Amino acid sequence: MAITKEIVEDKIEVVGDCKEIQVRTATVIKEDGVELSRSFHRHVLHCVSSIKNDDDSWTHTDTDVSGESTEVQGIATAVWTTTVKNAKKAANEAAGE
Repeated sequence: MAITKEIVEDKIEVVGDCKEIQVRTATVIKEDGVELSRSFHRHVLHCVSSIKNDDDSWTHTDTDVSGESTEVQGIATAVWTTTVKNAKKAANEAAGE
């Protein structure tokens, strides 16, 4: 009886005007090749995070995707253009985030 655990990114989506990347990861448990269970985890990546400083200025930081899969890194590189990042910065400031 062999029980295995496999973790795969089974869905990657780009959504919204600021091109958020949603990554769904499936954890599959199998016994002798027969699937016993499957569970999901999702996380969202934003191109920029913003912090309002005490002097009311803003600090914007590009998201580090080096810990993501090469596929997610490639998507981020393709869709997170300077125009998209500037739009996200403006949206964050407008929302007061």
